[in-house]
Amino acid sequence: MSETWSGDFYCVKCKEKRETSGEVHVSDKGTRMAKGICPVCGTKLNRILGKA
Repeated sequence: MSETWSGDFYCVKCKEKRETSGEVHVSDKGTRMAKGICPVCGTKLNRILGKA
């Protein structure tokens, strides 16, 4: 079961903050990142959450 995170992401295409949820992934350096999809334009969104 994967961890989920919901909150504000910044959409680069819309240039606005969007409220959505996404799955939490761990990068190669050990940083937790939430990855979601913009509800308006469908662009992939990333948010860095911090060290795992």
